Amino acid sequence: MKALEDILSGLNEKQRQAVERTEGPVMVVAGAGSGKTRVLTFRIAYLLSKGVDPFGILSLTFTNKAAREMKDRIAQLVGQGSARSLWMGTFHSIFARILRFESSYLGFPPNFTIYDTDDSKSLMKSIVKAHNLDPKVYMESMILSRISNAKNNLISYEAYQQNAELINQDKSGGRPEIGFLYEWYQKKLFQSAAMDFDDLLFNINVLFRDYPEILLKYQKKFEYIMVDEYQDTNFSQYYIVKKLAANNENVCVVGDDAQSIYSFRGANIENILNFKKDYPDLFTVKLEQNYRSTQTIVKAANDVIHQNKGQIFKEVWTQNPEGEKIRLLRTSSDKEEGSMVSHQIFQDHMNEKAHLDSFAVLYRTNAQSRSIEEGLRRLNLPYRIFGGISFYKRKEVKDFLAYFRLTINHADEESLKRVINFPPRGIGKTSFEKVIIAGSKLGLPVWEVLKQCESLNLGISAATVAKFQEFIIMIESFRARLSTVNAYDMAQEIGKSSGVFSVFYQDKTPEGVSKFENIEELMNGLKEFVEAENAGNQSENPAIKTLDQYMQDIALLTDADEKEKDTRPKVSLMTIHQAKGLEFPFVYIVGVEENLFPSMMSLHSRSELEEERRLFYVALTRAEKRVYISYAETRFKWGKLDMCEPSRFIDEIDEKYLDRPVKPRRTEPTYMGGGIRIKARTMEPPAKTVYRNVNSSDSTPEKPIAQNGSTDNPDLITEGMKVKHQRFGVGLVLQIEGQGQNKKATVKFADGEKQLILKFARLQIIS
Repeated sequence: MKALEDILSGLNEKQRQAVERTEGPVMVVAGAGSGKTRVLTFRIAYLLSKGVDPFGILSLTFTNKAAREMKDRIAQLVGQGSARSLWMGTFHSIFARILRFESSYLGFPPNFTIYDTDDSKSLMKSIVKAHNLDPKVYMESMILSRISNAKNNLISYEAYQQNAELINQDKSGGRPEIGFLYEWYQKKLFQSAAMDFDDLLFNINVLFRDYPEILLKYQKKFEYIMVDEYQDTNFSQYYIVKKLAANNENVCVVGDDAQSIYSFRGANIENILNFKKDYPDLFTVKLEQNYRSTQTIVKAANDVIHQNKGQIFKEVWTQNPEGEKIRLLRTSSDKEEGSMVSHQIFQDHMNEKAHLDSFAVLYRTNAQSRSIEEGLRRLNLPYRIFGGISFYKRKEVKDFLAYFRLTINHADEESLKRVINFPPRGIGKTSFEKVIIAGSKLGLPVWEVLKQCESLNLGISAATVAKFQEFIIMIESFRARLSTVNAYDMAQEIGKSSGVFSVFYQDKTPEGVSKFENIEELMNGLKEFVEAENAGNQSENPAIKTLDQYMQDIALLTDADEKEKDTRPKVSLMTIHQAKGLEFPFVYIVGVEENLFPSMMSLHSRSELEEERRLFYVALTRAEKRVYISYAETRFKWGKLDMCEPSRFIDEIDEKYLDRPVKPRRTEPTYMGGGIRIKARTMEPPAKTVYRNVNSSDSTPEKPIAQNGSTDNPDLITEGMKVKHQRFGVGLVLQIEGQGQNKKATVKFADGEKQLILKFARLQIIS
């Protein structure tokens, strides 16, 4: 374990204050790029080095990935043993762990299932159908959003049904049965021994409210409490922290009100703005030195965020170089925007010799990715879209996991529905629906009805009843070995005995092969889980890592926690919400137009507009070296061509930090929009300018070299020619593809073949 002074060395004055102030309430207001993770990590290491019991430290994060990274860093400072004993993880994972210990107080078994969004939607859909409600009116996603909001505000279904304001809102919205559906949803969850994500926090509050002795137990246990990203907490999370910290008030919250962008998930910025009201003797530290971005980016971001009234004022600064101005890209259409941004990425990639994973394109809505994707594909630039279908949400993976869940918890109705006839075993939909209906009438879990099927005389054929019994025997045989076999071997047995492996292996279509590969990848993950957990365990009988432990481990994974199979460098495409916490040397913020960013839906109140401004602030501060902001003058919306204007956020940046495009000019080429011939407005965009930084250590950007200064006309270059490139040397043109601005050449140089966009390549014809 490192000495105290060794741990504190390397911290700046403000960071050191945040680390050393361990007693009493502390709020660390951490500006973008100011090293808040470093402060949290060193603060915990500092506590441990002073002899604090690691089991008495509670550290709450918003992703498991962040928790793992912090634990790894702490282990390097104080040793693996202490780091492993910390209570560190997401709100949901930590309190799911406590609920499993104390589940009997709430009437749940310790092996309760945690339902994800898809499970909840499936359950709500079946409830709506069972009560003959119109699914077009009572859409499951909308109903669940309403229920989630109630739970985040600690409103039970009983309280919901007694709340006149909520009832009137539902009636005026034409959905008076939401309170009724909330009740049925909770009863079906309880019957299935399951909780959804929101229940994990709601039920912890119920546990602490109804059982003061349990609350006192955990108040005494957690001597020190730390919360990361406190600005993103909702009322339920806020209340849990307040209750746990009430005993000794050794609570430290870290966050940045300027990065509070999740109100649509229930996050309440007031939690951080009003923290001092809960703790009058609060010690506040502001981390204002940015270690990530250039001075230009930091000052421009300050210009924007200082427009907000609701904030904890801070003046973020940096000792980094001044850097380049923020470049504005103006395009005539969203299609041209995609093309220009893609060409600029290609140009920066070549000129700066930067890996493709140094580039990020950020947008306000997922739909904006289409034109960017098309532009990148034309240039053969690989990219990765964040927020796609999660690995654990793919149907084949969920089907296999459903077997695991049912093995662990027989009452899990949603898992039973998934696997009762998968792979096909001749159990008809009508027969199984009779079982479900009987379960609702008798108030029994479907599994129990299935076991008593023969004696209940449900009008199901003897052959089907026999198949039910075979299925039950198979699942119960898995359950009997659950605690004696490791997770990987148990999954192998389930996959083989159930026929899951066989059904996917036999499907040789491209889709079938992909599904089998995903099942294989899941098995790889199980193997890693078993081996990683026992790594370093020198005992003769290492603890068996069982399947139920594995399911607890993955039940609360977020998209940010998942590993990507293909690790080749790619351009990153994502919404700004998904970019929070990330950083890239080159950032492109696209679609920065009024009614798109800020969103038209966010212009009804100052608080909504200020959140949009915080979102823009987050986008700017993801960049380390260079920022591009693009906007289109026209954009198709629902098939109609709309005229657009630049966002107000651009005007909030001081002109001295901006590099605006030259004045637009009219051009002859025209395109058809909505059946009317429209004159295209274009200009000489920065994408047609090559910026070469000869000396990367020089913070002053070089003057642009105009593209029309090339020595040869690209149209004269043909296949078979010998050409010279400024960096790659002499090469032979093997192939010419495309036309106009997209014309590219495959050239064989001494160090291999290169694909070059001719208008940027500046090739010299030799022969």
